[in-house]
Amino acid sequence: MLIETELTPNPSTIKFLPGSVVMDTGTRDFASPEEAEASPLAEALFALADVTGVFLGHSFISVTAAPGVEWASLKPDVLGILLDHFSANMPLFKPASAGFSVPSGAADYPLDDPADADIVEQIKELIETRVRPAVANDGGDIIYRGFQKGVVFLQMQGACAGCPSSSATLKNGIEQLLKHYVPEVSEVRAA
Repeated sequence: MLIETELTPNPSTIKFLPGSVVMDTGTRDFASPEEAEASPLAEALFALADVTGVFLGHSFISVTAAPGVEWASLKPDVLGILLDHFSANMPLFKPASAGFSVPSGAADYPLDDPADADIVEQIKELIETRVRPAVANDGGDIIYRGFQKGVVFLQMQGACAGCPSSSATLKNGIEQLLKHYVPEVSEVRAA
């Protein structure tokens, strides 16, 4: 089995491609060892101690290293865990957590006004078709959190969450795209 790796814009994060589907639907972001208890794979990666984040996408795993950690020494250990996991066809999640749900966090973000339903639908469609694929190429994901008074609230995950260029991506890339296609959008903010 060959696992390819790709650098991401976030120097702390590397994207690992096992050559097979990792998650059939959705994504899952683990930001701590406690969160990782739901997944034997994430748990094993966090056991390396130098790992501070694990993100599971459709066909990739993004792993974030602690500040100051050299990937040259960590990468072989991560590859070993991934090879063992995928070669043995181990489950991604523990049976007790198989029905887990990713918290929406909706209570922490502005609620969409029902009068803006058409605008929100346009925004979500653009994010799904134009933004998410590009963000996934960089080892992350983007989650729509709300639209209120012209402001779109988005949350970056995976490699994009701690990336030094994520604010530029939000402002210069995503904001310009949304403003172009949806004139009601005045600003994009990180949620």
